[in-house]
Amino acid sequence: MTETWHFINTGQHDPYYNMALDEALLNFVSRGEIDPVIRFYTWDPPTLSIGYFQRLEKEIDIDMVRKKGYGLVRRQTGGRGVLHDKELTYSVIVPESHPAMPKTVTEAYRVISNGLLEGFKSLGFDAYFAIPRSKEEREKLKQPRSSVCFDAPSWYELVVEGKKIAGSAQTRQKGVILQHGSILQSIDIDDLFDMFIYKNDRLKSKMKDAFVEKAIAINDLSDKHVTLSEMEDAFKKGFAKGLNINFKPLELTKAQQQEVHELEKKYRSDEFLYRK
Repeated sequence: MTETWHFINTGQHDPYYNMALDEALLNFVSRGEIDPVIRFYTWDPPTLSIGYFQRLEKEIDIDMVRKKGYGLVRRQTGGRGVLHDKELTYSVIVPESHPAMPKTVTEAYRVISNGLLEGFKSLGFDAYFAIPRSKEEREKLKQPRSSVCFDAPSWYELVVEGKKIAGSAQTRQKGVILQHGSILQSIDIDDLFDMFIYKNDRLKSKMKDAFVEKAIAINDLSDKHVTLSEMEDAFKKGFAKGLNINFKPLELTKAQQQEVHELEKKYRSDEFLYRK
């Protein structure tokens, strides 16, 4: 039987609101106020988000981020740095107890990412999951060398033409799974790598070359320019098909909106951004 989940497209917001709303939606689902929800959003200004466990001052050139006019925010999910610019960002918030959700992070990631897979297919791309099979590939998962998200291999990588095309991160809190990630429309690789700290230029160049080998954006793959609204339509259909769900709109109550604004203060704070 097809289930009905909430869907909300919040459009363009600053990084603090974006991260606060994802956390608030997790809280609402945890308390049973709303059903599972899928959210789409974009970023203004374009923003570098860093993983919950990343060491900001050791890995990120903060002055360069500011100089280029990018926002900077810490996520509540793990993983590495992501530049959110020309992309569609999605989040999926669902109880851990949901019958369709496997108990392990990697298997739940695969189930949720079926929505992404179907979205890419809807846009006409031959997308598939690449599973690291060799011992060497599995060892690499344990020792990511780079601070850059799309540079690191992961389980059930979503691949088109042999290159990674979506980067996602997951957390489980309060009995709820939150998975969010970036679907790249296009990417400025020079800008991205300028914002990370490397021991020397040779290593930076090597990492950049490796990134180009491994990662790609939708408009690098397509002869025609794929617009944001085309991406939104394709991935909304993709999640509906991939997760076998229908959608109903989500409108936040005044109390829920207030909770989002309270959480924004955390994401704006230096205390959270620079957390050790």
